[in-house]
Amino acid sequence: MTLQPSTDYADVWYRRQAPSDLPLHTPLQTRIEADVCIIGGGLAGLTAAYELERAGRKVVVLEARRIGWGASGRNGGFVSPGYSLGHEAIAARVGSDAANDLFRMSIEGMRIVADNITDLGITAAAPCPGILGAVRYDAGRDLADHRDWLAREFDYQVAHLDRAALGQHLTSPRYHQALHDQNAFHFDPLAYCLGLARAATAAGAVIHEATPADKIEGGAAGWTISTPKGRVSAREVVVTTGGYTDRLVPEVHRAFLPIATYVMISRATPDLIASAIHTRSAIGDDRRAGDYYRLVDDGKRVLWGGKITTRTTEPRDLGRLLHQTMTDTYPQLAGLEIDTVWTGLMSYARHRMPQIGKLGSGLWHCTAFGGHGMNTTAIGGRVIAEAILGQSDRFRRFAPFGLDWTGGLAGMAAVQLTYWSYQAMDAWRERKG
Repeated sequence: MTLQPSTDYADVWYRRQAPSDLPLHTPLQTRIEADVCIIGGGLAGLTAAYELERAGRKVVVLEARRIGWGASGRNGGFVSPGYSLGHEAIAARVGSDAANDLFRMSIEGMRIVADNITDLGITAAAPCPGILGAVRYDAGRDLADHRDWLAREFDYQVAHLDRAALGQHLTSPRYHQALHDQNAFHFDPLAYCLGLARAATAAGAVIHEATPADKIEGGAAGWTISTPKGRVSAREVVVTTGGYTDRLVPEVHRAFLPIATYVMISRATPDLIASAIHTRSAIGDDRRAGDYYRLVDDGKRVLWGGKITTRTTEPRDLGRLLHQTMTDTYPQLAGLEIDTVWTGLMSYARHRMPQIGKLGSGLWHCTAFGGHGMNTTAIGGRVIAEAILGQSDRFRRFAPFGLDWTGGLAGMAAVQLTYWSYQAMDAWRERKG
């Protein structure tokens, strides 16, 4: 007998901003049929559901807990182009032209989110323009060269800020330069998930929460998805689970690493915060073990994220580490108190790219968005929908980044050691710079 997963949302800032009463989409308790069954009610699954339902497909979404319960509804809320794997590493694997195509798709993913917020009236997502990508060392002309490359190759405009110009946004002894991307934005990701779910159901999709998928059986003639109290028959199945993926599809389960990340939010202290951060743009640094943060609650609080582990750690301990990082960056914020700390599991592949593709006739996967998921979940959901509709084969551009085995426990240990080595390299680069 399957144990019913908890349907309580984690105590994250975004849940506090949502309506106190979020009615549960009725759990599945019967046998139903659909053209497409999507397993996972996060951003990738909801994007695919909305796009497919708009095109006339009958879609059912099965979510084991609640819409946006996992990383989709508890991340930092940054929406910008790119992938967790850097562009040079992508080009080394697939070539410059293919890497550029993938980058264009990441820009498209960012714009999908922006357009949905506008077109669907998801005002609660409260998008705020601007992301500052700062460096904690003297980068010379590197950032200016990157600005020029973005403009030349993609007609994508960002501004280069030297130390004086950056000082108009941030008062910190740590930062030297930044790129200011005002095409990118930050927002409330849980509000966006809930709004996208409303749009999908308004278009005709059926969502069942508190409905874990226990088994997938079938093949070319169609699939049957069993749940604790029901069953779905569908021609196509799309698996869009993330860091909480179970063994439902062994090929997917063995190919991702559940990485824990941590976010804290400060208490409301607007005057103190304004002494350090006087911009409504979000901020992230280019360190491989970096931090990201932004103002929320109309500038009264700081939401600060960073640090990763491959094991469960008490969030309050990580909160103290995040606070130390914050005060190292902004000594004047030493007295800023923590309100809440939360954690969540992201899904990472060894190659640090999304895993988007087809396992067999009518069985699709769209996962592993850790580290840059706000744009990649959107473009991932769209290209899978396009493939099912016969509109494009753009999903094949992700084929070089497949379901590589992560290495099990040894792979988890290697990831943690790699992260620690990144921290050491970052510290060395800052001292050198």
